Amino acid sequence: MISSDISASAAGRRPVLRTLAAVAALSLAATACGGSKDDAGGDGGNVTLSVTVWNMGKTPEFKALFDAFEAANPGIKVKPVDILADDYADKVTTMLAGGDDTDVITMKNVTDYSRYSSRGQLTELTDLAKAPEAAQLAGLDAFDVGGKYYALPYRQDFWLLYYNKKLFDQAGAKYPGTLTWDEYVKLAQQLTKDTGGKKVYGTYQHTWRSVVQAIAAAQTGGDQLGGEYSFFADQYAVALGLQKAGATLDFGTASAQKSDYKTMFETGATAMLPMGTWYIANLLSGKAEGKIDVDWAIAPMPQRPGATGVTTFGSPTAFAVNKKAEHADAAKKFVQFAAGKAGAEALSGIGVVPAFKSPEITEAYFKLKGMPADETSKKAFEPDKVVLEMPVSDKTSDVDTILKEEHELIMVGEKSAADGIRSMSERVKSEVLN
Repeated sequence: MISSDISASAAGRRPVLRTLAAVAALSLAATACGGSKDDAGGDGGNVTLSVTVWNMGKTPEFKALFDAFEAANPGIKVKPVDILADDYADKVTTMLAGGDDTDVITMKNVTDYSRYSSRGQLTELTDLAKAPEAAQLAGLDAFDVGGKYYALPYRQDFWLLYYNKKLFDQAGAKYPGTLTWDEYVKLAQQLTKDTGGKKVYGTYQHTWRSVVQAIAAAQTGGDQLGGEYSFFADQYAVALGLQKAGATLDFGTASAQKSDYKTMFETGATAMLPMGTWYIANLLSGKAEGKIDVDWAIAPMPQRPGATGVTTFGSPTAFAVNKKAEHADAAKKFVQFAAGKAGAEALSGIGVVPAFKSPEITEAYFKLKGMPADETSKKAFEPDKVVLEMPVSDKTSDVDTILKEEHELIMVGEKSAADGIRSMSERVKSEVLN
């Protein structure tokens, strides 16, 4: 997500004709949203700042940030360039390749960031990254490219374990604390049931490769760019064991049906859900609006046997300035605002975890209506170590593609875990590292 669905891997290339069509369509959309140069610099020197977003109506953080920024900067109006979440990486890649002048580009994950920064498509923001306030930004190091920065994080998400308290109560199961992976599997099996033709799974492991691979790397110290992947083995044993036991929706079905982890959890189809902290905002807003009726809480991500402390993985979400931005100065102002204290206050007010850290922000976060305030939930919110979901390198995108392809083959049973891991190593070494 890494989100955001920050953990989803970048999609592959599309055929040339489709790409050219996307360039034309997106250029028109961006023009409509951002306005012309004359319009943007019109009456009173006002500026219309265009920002790429995904699923604007379902992603409350964008509206919160835009409203707060406009209130602090009356001369600037923010216009979103809204893109479907599943299409976001492809369409932004097409936009930048086509010379689009949208001002601010939201970096959904560090894999995309590494691609755009290495291609010279983003404006350098090292001056902002070196400013005193930036020292309080969690996840800033992920955007360090040879000592230069081309984006600033405004969110810092990490993975934890969501659970449905009602389903635990019905099963007579104790709420989870810090579980080992073996305990997690056993608990998932205990909570799985089929009543009245409705299957309730003990847990739901989403289809993203990070659900298996990123947590394995974080908790073993393995290098996802290194070309040697034996450290994935234990986590694949967990994932495949859950499938074999029927304690989670199998990967093939989840992929074919394009299962939504939100629907799985909010309809009571699963008792547990490993997922990123970005989901908290959706749960809080859904409960407040009466759209969600689930009694939920959070616990730390399960750990390897003998682990000391809680280690999980995560990924920052950032804003960058397009190298061809129409309004570069206003764009930089927006990026600095979103990554700073004012942006953090706007985000934490709706349950989004900001990158800017302070005791006051954390305290305010847990005072939000609907936020679970038990000690385990608070502990889950303060892991001892958060490892970057995927390292940033000029090789990140190519490695990510191989790991995703082999992950899917393992999870649908086309390859054994051992064969898939061997293939990952061979392909990364021959196709990328050499």
